[in-house]
Amino acid sequence: MRRLANLGETVSLWRGLEQQAATLGELCALSEEEPDREFQAQLAAEVKELAARLDDLEFQLAFRDEYDQRNAILSVHSGAGGTESQDWAEMLLRMYLRWAERRGFEATILDLSRGEEAGIKSVQIEIKGPYAYGYLKSEKGVHRLVRLSPFDANHLRHTSFALIEAIPEAEKDIDVTINPDDLRLDYFKASGHGGQSVQKTASAVRIVHLPTNITVSVQNERSQRQNREAGMKILLSRLMQLELAKRAEEQAKLKGEYVPAEWGNRIRSYILHPYKMVKDHRTGYEVAEPDAVLDGDLDGLMTAFITASVGEASP
Repeated sequence: MRRLANLGETVSLWRGLEQQAATLGELCALSEEEPDREFQAQLAAEVKELAARLDDLEFQLAFRDEYDQRNAILSVHSGAGGTESQDWAEMLLRMYLRWAERRGFEATILDLSRGEEAGIKSVQIEIKGPYAYGYLKSEKGVHRLVRLSPFDANHLRHTSFALIEAIPEAEKDIDVTINPDDLRLDYFKASGHGGQSVQKTASAVRIVHLPTNITVSVQNERSQRQNREAGMKILLSRLMQLELAKRAEEQAKLKGEYVPAEWGNRIRSYILHPYKMVKDHRTGYEVAEPDAVLDGDLDGLMTAFITASVGEASP
């Protein structure tokens, strides 16, 4: 039913664009017979808008993988380096939240672990929107930051790392079926900044999938039920990703090397000193305005990677 609804929306969209193009064609022909500068300027703007919409739809043809249309669960993990890397992880969190806002996507923080002094240790975000996973799978890997440290008394240059993971959101009982006997649920008190207790009740939830030993902890919500639901959503998606990774490894034997999103796989550098630049090491795509990128302007980097990846197997 979900697939049928998506196909229905696609058909309606293209029929609407076909009608819009036909109407603009008739109006353009009419404007040639009776020239009117103001009317022609309005038509030119509408034609430009339609052309941009068609370009965007043409780009979406690059999303050919089975799960590209789905919502995504994005995870940010700070690397070695303590406060420096934790601050970098929080900068990346803000970047992706701003990117989602720019695209009109809904972003919800499922779980967040704060650093002792500043920044975050890790965060998991659910991002809902058309082709959310299709876009965000381009972000998987290690992101490197080079800057003058705001935490260094001598204001020296530091390099920080953070790992980004993106997985498609799983659908319960369709993609993954979990036997309740395979789960162990632990409940504990949520802790906040500096380890101080923020709740007196055991609302935080830890879910362990015994056959795979995958563990998910969620303490962001106020109620035990909400944390349990968020945890199950993450667990389902991680189990589905585990299966996808197995498939990708099998395909890699035939089609090439499979590179998972893990430490050692650096994909992008953000240089703030001694010069300013963001470079994607997979495509060679560069941006001279890192501040704009860190404010959520990621479309150029994503588009370059997705376009270059057309035809390749994607985990």
